[in-house]
Amino acid sequence: MEKIKVRCRTCGKELEANSGKTYSCGCPNMMTIRGSNVSAVNMDDIVFINSYKKTVKEGLTDQDMQWQEDRRKRKVRRLDFEVR
Repeated sequence: MEKIKVRCRTCGKELEANSGKTYSCGCPNMMTIRGSNVSAVNMDDIVFINSYKKTVKEGLTDQDMQWQEDRRKRKVRRLDFEVR
């Protein structure tokens, strides 16, 4: 997974995220990055160079759908216990 990398347009400083550590550019915009969180006074002055890429699973395959359909058709087996 790629790390988040952002640039502050006010001061031109680039920051890269590391988990658990907080980094700030120090200019009046006060861009701060910690893990996957980015904050600033004016978010319009921030440029994302790299960001996390989310993978989207498109759905179930035909084989998965068939397995789900077979599972849905299963009968419930009831067990009878002798009560004393």
